[in-house]
Amino acid sequence: MNTVYRQRRRLLQGIALAALPAWAGAASAPAAKYPSATVRILVPTAAGGSLDTLARLLAGRLEQDFGQSFVVENKPGANGNLAFETATRATPDGLTLLLASDAITINPFLYRQVHYDPVGGYAPVSLVCTAAQVLVVHPGLGVGTLAGFTELARRRAAEGRPLNIASPGAGSAGHLAGVLYQQRAHVSWTHVPYKGGGPAVADLLGGHVDGLFVTLASAVPQIQAKALVALAVTTPARSVALPAVPTVAEAALPGFDVTNWEGLFAPPGTPAAIVDALQHSVAAGVADAAVRERLLGLGFEPVAGGPRALAALVRDNTGKWSKVIEQANIHLE
Repeated sequence: MNTVYRQRRRLLQGIALAALPAWAGAASAPAAKYPSATVRILVPTAAGGSLDTLARLLAGRLEQDFGQSFVVENKPGANGNLAFETATRATPDGLTLLLASDAITINPFLYRQVHYDPVGGYAPVSLVCTAAQVLVVHPGLGVGTLAGFTELARRRAAEGRPLNIASPGAGSAGHLAGVLYQQRAHVSWTHVPYKGGGPAVADLLGGHVDGLFVTLASAVPQIQAKALVALAVTTPARSVALPAVPTVAEAALPGFDVTNWEGLFAPPGTPAAIVDALQHSVAAGVADAAVRERLLGLGFEPVAGGPRALAALVRDNTGKWSKVIEQANIHLE
């Protein structure tokens, strides 16, 4: 086993056991006095993407509930690491928050230099929503089921001309969903990384690649227009947006689960009263019919789990992705 992976896994497991309750036991602060100034919500992506849109929806709801400004601060860079590291070092007064995706649990195993700990380095506030990846192929590939795709991939690999399967980027959730499928199904193809889901979808539509693992939001319009063929979604249950499309677990691999998620975090040591107040506001916002409709339109499934649910998800994800990445020997600089 790679020494770096072994050391990181041991460190994260130790922190999970020793430090998990720390956020819950933080000294309480009077929630009525919070916030005393403008709150910034760090987003690890550029403006305009789905995570940015989600952050602005949350900011509007939080402003309404707390009577203070909540501003979105886009901090892209290093696949999200810049925002993750800024948030973990921020003052624990509730005036700096972080809206992060599951990349926060993936990056420590992709990069050799990461200066944050996803398990012990934050106060989990609220799980906000989940999302599925979907495997889509070009109609010209001539397959309409996951079984047919897998059979074709095996045949093409044996012939020395493997399929070209794209992702939104090396180390992205789409890339790792594909890697996990390869590992579980014992199939191989050539990975073609892009700089985002948009360019990847465009090249798939043009027939330059054969298939793509990508978030629902990036592909649903093309699927509905029959410009792309959806073979399976990666979540345990079917997607509300694509109810006729089976899950990978149904179609081929029982227990297969790649559920992307978005969660709100605060710096470690943030008072429990502030965490609780924020979580209740997020939960009320996600339950609002108009907000739910907007989230579903973006390809998100509203969830709003509390701090313990988010902490458990972070722990589970770090263990899962460390093994997948280690086995695939993926490294990014």
